[in-house]
Amino acid sequence: MTPEEDIRRRQRNRAAAMALVLGLLVVLFYAISIAKMAAK
Repeated sequence: MTPEEDIRRRQRNRAAAMALVLGLLVVLFYAISIAKMAAK
């Protein structure tokens, strides 16, 4: 594996991790807003 391929793979892994974190944040905010609406 060339160094360039290794960098690309790491960038892809980091991008996937960031997408996962963002997705979890969205789900968290969604759940909080639903809970707040249900509490009223």
